Amino acid sequence: MQLLTPDLGLFFWNLLAFGVVFYILKKFAWPSILKGLKEREDGITEAITTAEKVKAEMAELKSENETILAKAREERTLILKEAKEHSDKMIAEAKDKAKSEFDRIVSEAQVAIQQQKNAALTDVKNQVGALVIEVSEKILRRELSNKSEQEKFIKDLTETVKLN
Repeated sequence: MQLLTPDLGLFFWNLLAFGVVFYILKKFAWPSILKGLKEREDGITEAITTAEKVKAEMAELKSENETILAKAREERTLILKEAKEHSDKMIAEAKDKAKSEFDRIVSEAQVAIQQQKNAALTDVKNQVGALVIEVSEKILRRELSNKSEQEKFIKDLTETVKLN
């Protein structure tokens, strides 16, 4: 029961021991502890500040990325539009070229047809002329004494002659 009701001497020595320990802690330990706590507090404050700066930078980078993406989309749209225009132009040029080539081929074919037609007409005319000359020779070689015999001979010749 002595611990519950200590002596005055025990109380004094305990108080003196506590004072000595308190003085030593105050002189040597607390400045280091307070300095460590201050450094930790400053580090936390600095970390929070840095985190806020990083957060602001991230927001700024995000907005820059969105701007860059928007520009990239615009450029993509522009490039696709230019490519479509270029392909349409190439198709139109190819159509024009094909049409002009078609027109040229048709005109050459018409000229060739006209030349062949003229050649065929010339050939027909030459054959008709040759037939006329042949008929005329046959008529002249034969003696024609009367008119009825001439008419009969011409009629016979026209029936026997076949035009090609």
